[in-house]
Amino acid sequence: MRSLLAKWYETKVQYEKTMEDGSIKKVRENYVVNALSFAEAEANITESMESYVGEFEVVDCIRQAKYKEVIFSDDATDDKFYKAKLQFITLDEKTEKEKMSAAFYLVQAGTFDIARKYIKELMAGTMIDYKIDTVSETNFIDVFEIHK
Repeated sequence: MRSLLAKWYETKVQYEKTMEDGSIKKVRENYVVNALSFAEAEANITESMESYVGEFEVVDCIRQAKYKEVIFSDDATDDKFYKAKLQFITLDEKTEKEKMSAAFYLVQAGTFDIARKYIKELMAGTMIDYKIDTVSETNFIDVFEIHK
């Protein structure tokens, strides 16, 4: 397991896919890519998808993701992506009261339980108090890391 802190963008591409029965169907699939800007995100998803499919187009809008960190799994059976919302518990120095601040993560895992396990492993190396608020399955097909 490893994590990558970056600026992430959610993208949607459309192309004609050959199905298992040999028929051709127009599909829309969601992907995530890291980039510094919307223009770079479009260039990165285009570069990444060219090696997988022939003709395609980036459709709908490219959205900057709420999460800044993606947790990647080394296990080949972890074939889904989950969005996780964590609540960090901090102490307000002025009022001396606890306050909550949210942070979002994208986690590659096979199940909800494994996603929670990976979050706990990542957070075990920190001293901050937190609670896992929500974990929900996404429809992302893959996450492309672009190293430039």
